[in-house]
Amino acid sequence: MRLSFPFSAIVGQDEMKRALLIAAVDARIGGVMVFGDRGTGKSTAVRALAALLPPILVAAGCRYHCEPGATACPAPELHQRGKATMPVPFVDLPLGATEDRVVGALDLERALGRGEKAFEPGLLARAHRGFLYIDEVNLLEDHIVDLLLDVAASGENVVEREGLSVRHAARFVLVGSGNPEEGELRPQLLDRFGLSVEVRTPQDLAQRVEILKRCDAFERDPEGFTAAWRSAERRTLKRIAAGRAALPAMVVPDAVLTLASRLCMAVGADGLRGELTLMRSARALAALDGATEVSADHLATVAPMALRHRLRRNPLDETGSTVRIERAVGELLAA
Repeated sequence: MRLSFPFSAIVGQDEMKRALLIAAVDARIGGVMVFGDRGTGKSTAVRALAALLPPILVAAGCRYHCEPGATACPAPELHQRGKATMPVPFVDLPLGATEDRVVGALDLERALGRGEKAFEPGLLARAHRGFLYIDEVNLLEDHIVDLLLDVAASGENVVEREGLSVRHAARFVLVGSGNPEEGELRPQLLDRFGLSVEVRTPQDLAQRVEILKRCDAFERDPEGFTAAWRSAERRTLKRIAAGRAALPAMVVPDAVLTLASRLCMAVGADGLRGELTLMRSARALAALDGATEVSADHLATVAPMALRHRLRRNPLDETGSTVRIERAVGELLAA
């Protein structure tokens, strides 16, 4: 089996790594959009995180990656075959994917060969309980992006076509990446991603040299390099597991909720989706940090990720959205 580059060995790109860890702790945040230069480790980071997580328990032979005994599975007969484990799914959605390939469709082989009407699961079924990665999401057809975001938000895929009516769980961490120079995602769709991060080619010479050294070491000896980072990977995994366990009991004080709402009002974020994402991501970060409650610092850390893609352009303010958010956070914390 091909080894993935260790997540803990990725140099820099702290905001992207933090956003992915937050999404791994609480998938309800709604996915991560990564905009930035080519060759900055976007897909490497997502694959590395998926490979880091422990195997999942599934019903043996289930094509929907259901947990053993799941009652909502479209193929419950498969749950009589016992249990099995599998790596956390990582599905790379190709740009040319059709809607049938994504959501699933009639199994033509069985329909023509045996005269049976059966469902062929799509990529959403394969991604259940794992990660769905879309490179160059800004070049994907809008109706496919809309469909993916709907399923990611609901956790369920419903297919009604060609006389079929199938409903199955599809809970996954949606990660999209793109280069703004090749076209922007429509604001209506971008707003529905939970977090948005920006990655740039490192300009620090020492950092670039370190990246070269680690990439070369991994290419020369993947097993040895992976073994050298195993203890760091274990620490990251324990942090994720502890965060997931602490999340249900994490307290969000009223003062922090008030600060979140004031911040969204100050920067002019439309709707309440930004506030909900701000609250959820701050709570997940607090859980990752081992805190007992969410603080203003947690809120300030996640604010750019949760809000930068939800701001309307202000023709009178030439600063970027990140600067506007950081300025508003500074003013509110100082008040």
